Amino acid sequence: MTFQAQAEQLLRHIKTGKPTKQLERALAGLDFDELRHGLKNDQERKAFWINIYNAYYLLLRQLEWERPLIFKMKLVPLAGKRFSLDEIEHGILRRCRVKWAAGFLPSPFYRLPIYKLMLKQQDCRIHFALNCGAQSCPPIAFYNTEELEEQLDLATHSFLEQETRIDRERLTLHVSQLLRWYVGDFGGFRGLRQLLYKTLELEPLSWRLRFRPYDWTERLYNFQD
Repeated sequence: MTFQAQAEQLLRHIKTGKPTKQLERALAGLDFDELRHGLKNDQERKAFWINIYNAYYLLLRQLEWERPLIFKMKLVPLAGKRFSLDEIEHGILRRCRVKWAAGFLPSPFYRLPIYKLMLKQQDCRIHFALNCGAQSCPPIAFYNTEELEEQLDLATHSFLEQETRIDRERLTLHVSQLLRWYVGDFGGFRGLRQLLYKTLELEPLSWRLRFRPYDWTERLYNFQD
């Protein structure tokens, strides 16, 4: 079984209520270098780490870990090491960025294993795939390497379509606060506008952006239908 298949299976077991301990032990016992080299490209890295993040958020909530410690503490045992959810999201998937710097600043303070595992190229679409158990989060899907491009495009389209309110009379787009938090990942405000225009099929007029409050009401097990 590939590393990506193991991560996806763990997430599926959580959804269906099947035991996960055997899968957790197998992932914890992986050889670090085999994992590092076994995830041969960014497609495989993204599929693996997105599923791992979404799976372990739910597992940690089952153990009653709560914000903010659930993100900060190194609670994910994997390949002989322990990772935090923040390290997976902001280190591996966002290429070692500062968490609260709108995506503009790299951080030199991540551990060496994170640099060894991180993506080669940043992909802003991961923001529409990670679920941290809040009402405003994207739903949880099962990502695999073969369909990853289509899956991430669909996640992006679905999130922006559902979370954007279009006021054509006032030329205003009311969008998710998530987009402002990580605007640098989208190429700044210009890149963000281009993404919105393309995805929502809008004419590139002088649309104003208004950022809607993020709803942190807990909503666990929000799996995509």
